[in-house]
Amino acid sequence: MDQLALLFVLLLGAVVSVPLGDRLGLPSPVLMTLLGIVLALLHFVPNVDIPPELILPALLPPLLYAAVRRTSWRQFAANKRPIFLLAVALVFVTTAVVAAVAHTVVPGLPVAAAVALGALVAPPDPVAATAVAGQLGLPRRLVSILEGEGLFNDVTAIVLYHVAIAAAVSGSFSLPGAALDFLLSAVVAVIVGVGLGWGANRLMDYLGDPTLQIGLTLLVPYASYVLAEELHGSGVLAVLTTAMFLAEYANDADDVMTRLAGHTFWNIVDTLVTGVAFGLIGLELHNAIRTASGRWGEMLGWAAAVVGVVVFVRLAWLLPATWLARRMHTRRERDEDIPTTWRETVVMWWAGMRGVASVALALAIPLTTESGESFPQRDEMIFIAFGVIMVTLVVQGLSLPWLVRRLGVQADTDHEKDFERTLAVRAARAAKQRLREIGEAEDLPEELTEQLQRRAFDIGYRISPDLGEDERREAHEQRARRLKRVRRIQGEMLSAARHEVLAARSEAGANPEVVDRVLRHLDVRSLR
Repeated sequence: MDQLALLFVLLLGAVVSVPLGDRLGLPSPVLMTLLGIVLALLHFVPNVDIPPELILPALLPPLLYAAVRRTSWRQFAANKRPIFLLAVALVFVTTAVVAAVAHTVVPGLPVAAAVALGALVAPPDPVAATAVAGQLGLPRRLVSILEGEGLFNDVTAIVLYHVAIAAAVSGSFSLPGAALDFLLSAVVAVIVGVGLGWGANRLMDYLGDPTLQIGLTLLVPYASYVLAEELHGSGVLAVLTTAMFLAEYANDADDVMTRLAGHTFWNIVDTLVTGVAFGLIGLELHNAIRTASGRWGEMLGWAAAVVGVVVFVRLAWLLPATWLARRMHTRRERDEDIPTTWRETVVMWWAGMRGVASVALALAIPLTTESGESFPQRDEMIFIAFGVIMVTLVVQGLSLPWLVRRLGVQADTDHEKDFERTLAVRAARAAKQRLREIGEAEDLPEELTEQLQRRAFDIGYRISPDLGEDERREAHEQRARRLKRVRRIQGEMLSAARHEVLAARSEAGANPEVVDRVLRHLDVRSLR
């Protein structure tokens, strides 16, 4: 099996793992990691030959962009305090404790290298957290915290990692210099992210065509990441800023085709890239086995010590931090998303799985220092990082569904339905208001006005069927049944038309471009 065939297997696994995970009640990233482990144990499967410096820029931009599309800047702004308290600060704490333990138990591991190890295993993976939260039906407040934690922790951890690696490679460290680099990295990233977001928004208006606009959204995350890194900023923070800018300002309410096609496109990209990323994690078992050859007992002991620190420091931090967040929330009466019970705190603790960023940072550790010597304990650091990822991702990922069911942590569906009903009422009122404005400006026949008023009511009813009185609902249901019959017959008519047009494609002298143009017209008609 060569590298291309291996990539095809991972892509196929990414597609199959989604329905399989739904049937088994398991997150698809966990299944993809298990597939990678199985492939790594097969003797005919080669080692993955990807330059370490390309893993982060190749995988993280589309994954982060897809994750940000599911949230909003206002959500992060409203939750900035709990995200910082429950998430970002935890990166510093985890990094410090892991560095102290690793420096103590691993012979010959310098402090700077130990800090780099702590930074690369500190951030939970945003992709795994989002996938788990989506499939398990967790409360929205927990999903918000897990998403914010995964996204902003990557920024913090990667900057800490680069500072520690620079100190380990050069042999010198300056706290004021490191703090200044940290600040400048964030400032550069925000400037690049906002600038590219604004430019991409203007360019989308110029392109017009949905296909070109969606293609641009695929290029923008990579451009943001690479440009920020070239300017010594945080590529991850730049991608987050660009994605949030576009999510906030690049939405045209009437651009239906771009929104539908873009949603489908990014679901595909997210599924495939996520599958490949977690498959690569499992394939790293090859290198872990080679590194531990002859020293299994010693190295497993080191890995177990760091795993214990990573897992239990998270619990030791979250318990008092969530208590403090609830106290602050009660006093200031802010609309923040925080865990409301100890059960939700335990679920949030156990959902702290490591993934793509940790693997990429581990593999990106330099081979040598500035003096030309080998980077101290590089193989041991990679083995320990792999152990942390395997335990947190596979063990916690497989047991998290059971824990969620056991603790009875579920989404507040009543609250979601109430909010959906509120939106339905607002949508129907907006439609009726616009109809009144048109009626005042134009002379509409009474029969047409009544018909359009029913259509306005239908807008809200289709979103939330429990709107309106029983009599109006019954009348609507009768119209809906009649309309459903008309649409069924009309659908069969359009289907016959599509079959006829497709048959013409194989006829002699038929122009395939004209056939495709007519077929697209029929497809859009069917969609409407």
